[in-house]
Amino acid sequence: MLLRQSDSSGWVLKALRECANTVVRELSALDEDELLHSPIEGDWCLKEIAAHLRDAEELALRQMNAIAERARRPLPAWDIDLLPAERNYRSADLGDLLAELRDLRQETTYLLWGLDDADWQESAEHPYRGRISIETLARELAQHDLEHLAEVRRLKATLCAED
Repeated sequence: MLLRQSDSSGWVLKALRECANTVVRELSALDEDELLHSPIEGDWCLKEIAAHLRDAEELALRQMNAIAERARRPLPAWDIDLLPAERNYRSADLGDLLAELRDLRQETTYLLWGLDDADWQESAEHPYRGRISIETLARELAQHDLEHLAEVRRLKATLCAED
């Protein structure tokens, strides 16, 4: 499923809330072996995907807060795709990862609900991408969620196929 540019901010907020909750439900009932399963050597396991989503949420929230606060410095930026390997998320506690994701997502949605239409268009300088708006960050975060939800479901399907 793709997020269209014409989708309203209300739809983006709905997607952000629902997708995070769906990911939590998809992962919560799995055991440790299932969470660490990766059908292709070098690909992320389900636990690493959960950690990646948490990292993406943290970064997006920091960026949106910086824009909302009218910060005059470049937005924070780091490569969240490298963190699962650097931080050994395979040994992390899934409950902690999901709780952090839920808490961060709640902060994100509270921030976004409090913005008017003009605030969604506020922007700041990203160090690699140039000017970027809160709306763009929110849409990209929702799209990112949808892509990884599909990945979670594909990985879970391989678990069933291998049983």
